[in-house]
Amino acid sequence: MEVALKQLIAYLLENLILDFQGDLTLEMVRNFLRDDESKSAKQLLGKLVDDGGVSDMMIVLADCLVENIKTGVTPEVVSNQIADYSES
Repeated sequence: MEVALKQLIAYLLENLILDFQGDLTLEMVRNFLRDDESKSAKQLLGKLVDDGGVSDMMIVLADCLVENIKTGVTPEVVSNQIADYSES
């Protein structure tokens, strides 16, 4: 691959913005987690309630997941990022 093309690809990856489609609400998260009695689910819900909704989580999660674009955004990566967010 030529140097110029590599530079373009590097630029695009460095400036990639990740966003989520759809309108996730706190109520939707509650519904997803209603049968989950785990500590992590309770911790996440508590954090979202303290934050007043899911907006902050979505922004932080998107920013953190961009770093994983090159290696892959897998369910495990998303799970780890959600855990990090809820513990912050």
